[in-house]
Amino acid sequence: MAKILVIDDDRDICSLLNRFLTRKGYTVTENYKGKSAVEYLKENKPDLVLADFRLEDMDGTQLLQKIKEIYPDMPVIIITGYSDIKTAVEIMKAGAFDYVVKPLLPDEILMTIQNALTSPHGERGVATETTTQKFSIPSEQSKKEGNPNGYIFGDTPEFKKILQQIRLVGPTNYSVIIYGESGSGKEAIANEIHRLSKRSNKPFVAIDCGALSKELAASELFGHEKGSFTGAIGQKTGSFEIANGGTIFLDEIGNLSYDIQVSLLRVVQERKMRRVGGTKDVELDVRIIIASNERLWEQTKTGKFREDLYHRFNEFSIDVPPLRERKHDIMLFANHFLHQTNEELGKQVKGFSSEVEEIFKSYVWYGNLRELRNVVKRATLLSEGSTVEARYLPFEISNYAKLQFENSSAGPDSLPAANSVSSAHTRKSGINFSETNLKAAALDVEYELIIEALKKCNFNKTKAAKLLNIDRKTLYNKMMQYQLLTHSQDTPNA
Repeated sequence: MAKILVIDDDRDICSLLNRFLTRKGYTVTENYKGKSAVEYLKENKPDLVLADFRLEDMDGTQLLQKIKEIYPDMPVIIITGYSDIKTAVEIMKAGAFDYVVKPLLPDEILMTIQNALTSPHGERGVATETTTQKFSIPSEQSKKEGNPNGYIFGDTPEFKKILQQIRLVGPTNYSVIIYGESGSGKEAIANEIHRLSKRSNKPFVAIDCGALSKELAASELFGHEKGSFTGAIGQKTGSFEIANGGTIFLDEIGNLSYDIQVSLLRVVQERKMRRVGGTKDVELDVRIIIASNERLWEQTKTGKFREDLYHRFNEFSIDVPPLRERKHDIMLFANHFLHQTNEELGKQVKGFSSEVEEIFKSYVWYGNLRELRNVVKRATLLSEGSTVEARYLPFEISNYAKLQFENSSAGPDSLPAANSVSSAHTRKSGINFSETNLKAAALDVEYELIIEALKKCNFNKTKAAKLLNIDRKTLYNKMMQYQLLTHSQDTPNA
């Protein structure tokens, strides 16, 4: 009978996990403080530790380090909130087995624990996928071509061209810029470039620059010395040092501040760096792959990105098309994610209904492969039969198809007038737009502003969202609400 130590300063969560896991046949010990948990571990050895990332007296990184000092092979699962996922991934790289996200789902946490207890020591389970080949498809053909992981990246002509570029640049030591929208698989491509390089047996470290705060970015990338700033209670090894000899992937690099770009330029030019607060240089041999959802050359013109740094990186570039431009691949990826989720949950969902397939092919997929994967995982979890039905899809996706159908009679070249939008809201909310109504007037004004912004930006949604001072997804949701996507999604700059 496996013994599990649960560490969380929320006693209700500890009690809930204790009751649930005890019913599943585990022996559970609760602990509410990081320090007392460490003392407990010095005298007792459980089979697994399940710990909250944010404790009152210790964070997840410190706790993991202390656990590994006592038991190097101890599997540790981190409990985290959505805002801490990036940090949790970094903790996994440091030795944690996996992480689970609040609110906790019984099937998910049970599956993660079972994976941790049955995996050989030193081998991490599902978590490895988070930082490596996240959006790839297994294929017998790819195994024949010499890819031991058995991964391809789609079957459209555009992606076959990308695979050719990956094979071409992989064995070199070139820096690479990967352009693509969020969730389109840029990290998977970077990982494949690393796998095909002479550095494949060295570390691959992926950093989301958009998640780095301005104050701590230098510390995360280059490390720091003890006492170099408030809160620096010990020496920290930065991501570049961790990746030494291997490859570092800097996603959304355009989010780095100007002073960090200056430090990065020195790393690229001189192949050395200095920790924050340090006095000695650290020699580096790191291949750098970067990614951005905006053209860095355009950012150099506005002063957001250093031109000399851009030219250092621009030895080779790869453009990743969004999922909406490769509809032929949608069901290929969907079926792969279904297969993955079946294995994770121990289910036997065989496929998707014809209605779901049509919805998948017509939907715009704002979050690209990441969104598709999450939708498939959720629908598979909810499915009670052997087929994923439309009723298991999130409302915004299933409703999108209905809006498309309702709007199809108007034709793709026509925009609904403000009064037709008003009538749509009348049907849904019961508001009488023929009468004076403040909410109706606000909706009409909002509609007109969105139309004007789209026209002004030649229906480029990214630029229109910036003009309206909202994010791109909010604009998409508004366009769905006002039935505007049919017109704009096929325009060249959409």
